[in-house]
Amino acid sequence: MAKDSKAITTNRKAYHDYYIQETLEAGIVLKGSEIKSIRAGNVNLREAYARPENGELWLYNSHIASYKAASHNTHEPERPRKLLLHREEIDNLAGKLQRQRLTLVPLKLYIKHGFAKVELGLAKGKRAYDKRETIARRDVEREMDRAVKLRRR
Repeated sequence: MAKDSKAITTNRKAYHDYYIQETLEAGIVLKGSEIKSIRAGNVNLREAYARPENGELWLYNSHIASYKAASHNTHEPERPRKLLLHREEIDNLAGKLQRQRLTLVPLKLYIKHGFAKVELGLAKGKRAYDKRETIARRDVEREMDRAVKLRRR
């Protein structure tokens, strides 16, 4: 993410549920009321995922709340949204997803140069014991930090 971009939301659950192997940036096709709602921060990427279909990349299950000040032409909050990538990138991603049994999850949604962008991650799912191991490691690090802090006093 560049310095001139403003993060709107981060999918923290994705970092818990997946090993992120590679990231890439994609544009997103939005309606007028959707971009206004995004700028207001009314977005949830928790259960979202991306999937290539017919040579295009689509984002599913992302929730962009209805914009309150919009007229009667509001958008559907959980409609599929087209992601913008070059054809070669989409074909490359589709091959990796199929061969390596990976999934494509949105990690961040942000505004860059006035346009909404999604940071996608090629991810491999964690098993339950991997998640417990990550939580245990984080707890140990937290305890060590507390102990160091107390010793400094």
